[in-house]
Amino acid sequence: MTEIENQIDKKWRELEPVIERHNATREELAEKKKQAKKLQDKIAPLQKQIDEAMDRVSELAVEAYKGDRASMVNAVLSSKKPSNVLGQLSVLDQFARRQQHEVQTVVDLRNKYAAEKAPLDKLVAELTRTEAELAKKKKEIDAEIDELQKLRLEAYGRGAGGPLRPAPCPATYPGGGAGKAVKFACAQIGKPYVWGSAGPNSYDCSGLTLRAWAQAGVSLPHNAAKQYSVTKRVSRSELQPGDLVFYYSPISHVGMYVGNGWIVHASRAGEPVQMRKLGSDIAGYGRPRY
Repeated sequence: MTEIENQIDKKWRELEPVIERHNATREELAEKKKQAKKLQDKIAPLQKQIDEAMDRVSELAVEAYKGDRASMVNAVLSSKKPSNVLGQLSVLDQFARRQQHEVQTVVDLRNKYAAEKAPLDKLVAELTRTEAELAKKKKEIDAEIDELQKLRLEAYGRGAGGPLRPAPCPATYPGGGAGKAVKFACAQIGKPYVWGSAGPNSYDCSGLTLRAWAQAGVSLPHNAAKQYSVTKRVSRSELQPGDLVFYYSPISHVGMYVGNGWIVHASRAGEPVQMRKLGSDIAGYGRPRY
């Protein structure tokens, strides 16, 4: 049994960083989609201006080729009075300038549109590639988890697990935002681990902690390493219920401290949300800012 458990642990240690990177990429993808929407909204009025300018150019073209301009030219050529000729030449010149101005307006607008659309086109291409990579990675992760499940079932059957709440959770109720977060985390004990999930029916490690702290109005990223970067550093002796405990190097796992040396965490596929002792391989501790 110990050998099989070591195999499972080793495989999971390799897989969990992949899952956390996937979560980070997925969040970046969502942010880039927002950027693409903003760019699209920004250039939409430009397209309308181009259409309006094109309509004005079309009207000028119709004027020119319906004969209005031709009749003016004939009038200039046939006029015997210099004053008439000068006046009509002025009209012709104004018409030509107007045409040139309207056409140049279209050219300028099109150039501006192309310049502002280029980043959007690049972003859309990146989004397309990222979504394809995520879909491929999801299949790979699912296949790895299936293999771990088979290994676990061979070793333990379907009845393995043991007590999920071996101590009071939380050990002491801290009140305030931390109280809301830790109370929520404790209430999720027994729910299944599903990678990439942030509730309400299943969680992965960073999904559980982000959803717990959301109860206190604190926004955390769906990635253990990023949660570490946005939380306040505390020492082990300063730990309070609600603080986050980060594991491994590079950081790829997170749980919530619930007091008396225990955490609640969504550990890995095939095991539900449960309590465990702090353990080893700890990379650091963090306190969400609220």
